[in-house]
Amino acid sequence: MPPLSDIYRVRLGLLTDLYQLTMANGYWKTGLGERFAAFHLTFREPPFGSGFTLACGLEAVVEYLEAFRFEAEDLAYLEAMPGNDGRPLFARGFLEYLSRLTFTCDVDAVPEGTVVFPHEPLVRVVGPLAQAQLVETALLNLVNFPTLVATKAARLVSVTGDEPVLEFGLRRAQGIDGALTASRAAYIGGCAGTSNVLAGRLFGIPVRGTHAHSWVMCFDDELEAFLAYAEAMPNNCIFLVDTYDTLAGVRHAIEAGRRLRERGHEMIGIRLDSGDLAYLSIEARRMLDEAGFPEAAIVASNDLDEHLVASLKQQGARIGVWGVGTKLVTAFDQPALGGVYKLSAVRDEGGRWRHRIKLSEQAAKVSNPGILQVRRFFRDGEPAGDVLYDVDAPIPDPWVMIDPLDPTRRKFLPADARSEDLLVPVFRGGKRVYDVPPLAAARRRAADGLASFHSSVKRLLNPHEYPVGLEAELFDRRTRLVLQARGHTA
Repeated sequence: MPPLSDIYRVRLGLLTDLYQLTMANGYWKTGLGERFAAFHLTFREPPFGSGFTLACGLEAVVEYLEAFRFEAEDLAYLEAMPGNDGRPLFARGFLEYLSRLTFTCDVDAVPEGTVVFPHEPLVRVVGPLAQAQLVETALLNLVNFPTLVATKAARLVSVTGDEPVLEFGLRRAQGIDGALTASRAAYIGGCAGTSNVLAGRLFGIPVRGTHAHSWVMCFDDELEAFLAYAEAMPNNCIFLVDTYDTLAGVRHAIEAGRRLRERGHEMIGIRLDSGDLAYLSIEARRMLDEAGFPEAAIVASNDLDEHLVASLKQQGARIGVWGVGTKLVTAFDQPALGGVYKLSAVRDEGGRWRHRIKLSEQAAKVSNPGILQVRRFFRDGEPAGDVLYDVDAPIPDPWVMIDPLDPTRRKFLPADARSEDLLVPVFRGGKRVYDVPPLAAARRRAADGLASFHSSVKRLLNPHEYPVGLEAELFDRRTRLVLQARGHTA
């Protein structure tokens, strides 16, 4: 394996699929490479059966695009790549073109922590066709996974309420990058801390942790192990009590807590990592309270997810802190968001936009044409519906939101109603015009945004479908293009 410094370089021009490069080569050869085009990054279904999704990953997108270049080593590698006839796959002229290429596109995106819904653009790229095509794979890579994890974390936090969720997934994550990305995204989604010390240093996330079963097993008995840990780490004592017998472990933790208190320190709590967490937490809470430790927290782990947490709370579990690892950082029950990046318009030689549409036998996979924006409308402070519209079209009055899958479902929204556009300028002509907010601000945006939505949108099972539709003129254009593409007169 090469050194990590060779993989995670400043410039990642080759972080792409081969077909992006072969298409860019074709655009260059046919003279289309500098023709302006518009692409949108969207997703088709909310993950985990959720009623909402939390956008995440924009900070990495900004860093990637700011550094976008092909280095000499990249071009040498591409020059040596053979086609199926044994000759060079790429022409020298194309490689020279790549050597001079800098990113000059306009980019708009929804800020991290924004609540979003299917078919809404998370990122819009407008600029020279070859450039906009070449960044597709990297943008999808940088947005898909963190959006999944942030959404999963938000679902967990919506169940636990005031009880903090800690991300404990480093050891089960998909590699170093997967672990760091997951820790950051989980914090935006609402987790209170992480066990990942490197993520703590890099991102400023609070780091939490205690000891493992191996600490207990190094000593002749459990009480001795707890007393030794209390001696070594008197200001970090959460005792893992299930190495041998959980309730006996609670008694030993209480004894260690008493001796800590005699020395002027306080036991933080205990951790349960196996068994019947509802029953054991109830019993542990009773024992701790009776022993004079009502403030001692009960931390639970053991392959938790939002559904198991909800079940434990329904059973009356007395758990105060939730440690969630594998099923959070791996997005266990849905490993991919399914984000897509689709061409929606190309500018012709005369400078006019020619709208493009991608068809499918599945109506949900038909793309939307134009240079798109999303406007969120509010009623009594609560989001009332999102409308996709073309930024070049006149602002309607009133707005008519049409369900693209059922045109009989329409909603009328007055033009003077409180509203906001979700996509904000990030790059103009390849120059960054957006100050990436601190991580804490993205976290607050997620919490505040979710708090504004009706609870029915956030429930775990059968959530309410938040209304998202096309502005009437955009809907009509889309219909015309579908009919034309299928050989019908519009």
